Amino acid sequence: MSTLLRKLWAVVWALILSFLILEVGQAAWGALLAPNLAKTPAIPWSVPAMAVVLWLMWCYLGGRWWPARTSEARRRDLRANRVSGAVYAWSLVAGLSAIIAMAGCWIVMFRLVRMESIQWTPDFSRYPLTMALVVIMASLVSPFTEEAAFRGYAQVILEREFAGPVAIAISSTYFTVAHLNHGFFWPKLLIYFLVGVTFGTMAFLSRSTLPALPVHIIGDLAFFLLIWPHDPGRSLIRDTGADNWFWIHVGQAVVFTAASIAAFVKLARVCRQSRGAT
Repeated sequence: MSTLLRKLWAVVWALILSFLILEVGQAAWGALLAPNLAKTPAIPWSVPAMAVVLWLMWCYLGGRWWPARTSEARRRDLRANRVSGAVYAWSLVAGLSAIIAMAGCWIVMFRLVRMESIQWTPDFSRYPLTMALVVIMASLVSPFTEEAAFRGYAQVILEREFAGPVAIAISSTYFTVAHLNHGFFWPKLLIYFLVGVTFGTMAFLSRSTLPALPVHIIGDLAFFLLIWPHDPGRSLIRDTGADNWFWIHVGQAVVFTAASIAAFVKLARVCRQSRGAT
């Protein structure tokens, strides 16, 4: 097979596998959650059921069970490799700084560009325990399936054929496409792409999908509870002018972007040192 055909096949195969993993996880969650909320909303049975499904998925994608001949390939492609405490710590600093920066960017963009808000406003009044657990599980389903799909399988396949930055860019594009259901608005798509770059860089530097998981979970919780519910009430600058909160969020985006870049530089050094020590 020629080099070009091999690269094209890597792009296509990474796309197919990543969306297959994503759809299996999301479909399972939807299939459990919909009847739970429709018929027995006071009993959040879909949450423990989905926890079992997630565990089974993660184990299988990580190389467990049949068929044995694909076990090593599955383990390698998930790359849920253990990392040092220093790598975890700097991954958290870099990733959380990036999430805070992008939260600021999201709010600023909603003040500058007219966009549809994401319909995520769960009603906690009637079934507070159920809805709280649903939010928590939703903040686990996406990180585990997306990290396995995009920063695990897809990016590992792409890294075999492309330089790291190119592999990260392609996997981040897939991640962005997966969020088109949130609306075809360029500011949203740009932020999702940058989120993909953030997590993809963490996986590339650490050679593991594990460091991005806690950052992804915290980021989803923050957007579910603190960002998206307030989007419908954000006024456009051209209608109301720039108030103090607008400039605060601009400052948030700038300061935490700089902090994240500095932390990623440190993370790269720590990862090199960690690999050199082993």
